[in-house]
Amino acid sequence: MNTSPLTLTEHDYLPEVAGARAFWRFCTPKLSECRSEDHERLVARARFHLRSARSQRLTTSVGELQTYVFEPQERHTASALLVHGWTGEAAFMCAFADYLCRRGVRSVLLDLPAHGQSAGHQTNLMDCAQAVHEVAHALGPVRFAIGHSIGGLAVLVAGEGRRPLPHPIPFEAYVLVAVPDRFADVTRRFGDDQGLSPAALGAFERRLERLAQRKIADFTGSNFLTAIDRPSLLLHARDDQEVPFADAQRMAAAVATAHVHALDGLGHRAILYAPPAVRAAAAFLARFS
Repeated sequence: MNTSPLTLTEHDYLPEVAGARAFWRFCTPKLSECRSEDHERLVARARFHLRSARSQRLTTSVGELQTYVFEPQERHTASALLVHGWTGEAAFMCAFADYLCRRGVRSVLLDLPAHGQSAGHQTNLMDCAQAVHEVAHALGPVRFAIGHSIGGLAVLVAGEGRRPLPHPIPFEAYVLVAVPDRFADVTRRFGDDQGLSPAALGAFERRLERLAQRKIADFTGSNFLTAIDRPSLLLHARDDQEVPFADAQRMAAAVATAHVHALDGLGHRAILYAPPAVRAAAAFLARFS
């Protein structure tokens, strides 16, 4: 058998196949184990709150995206871009959008690629960041960013603007809701759930690294916040079982411009509908309006 550097041996081939399959599954939101059993019921209930928003389809480099804009009745003082998490959709951010709108902040929401009413079946963090980038341009100017979970990482990637993105989006302040610090923790947990061997996990992560044009280990909220150097509020529940509260603590300890607002009993998803979380976000952004 030819075992030159350009040819995989049989021993190497199996981890590469497992890594490719894992990558395909990881990039398919509808197959995610994070998707709740009552997802369709929650979506139907949440979409009811979009009735007062202006709906618009945008053609972008990552597919056709569904967007929504909540316009204040009176002239707005600022705009915020709200980005949902993995397996979520724009409707899940309506509690924040409605509260901000009633306080004069125009809110722009989008369904990320392969989510909600947007096109596609597969996506990844870099495509999500590109979607944020293009929506911010098309429906801006946007001064603030609010992101939940992986959506929070997407707004940070867009705010940093490193290649393969064309340039930074100059958000003035961030509200990060239950956002993971180390993306490697996300990929490792996924690898454990899928039973990947160390070699297969490495093959899976290398595919992600080629998309991001950087190492997985460099992909941290702390690094992004340091590079961006903008005021950031980290809303996080102490009982979050999907993204540990320690992630928020670690980011705040590493970055002087980041501050944690701890909440109790809200987990990873109920925090999106909790009045204390919504009020804290609005009060924080009001400092810059």
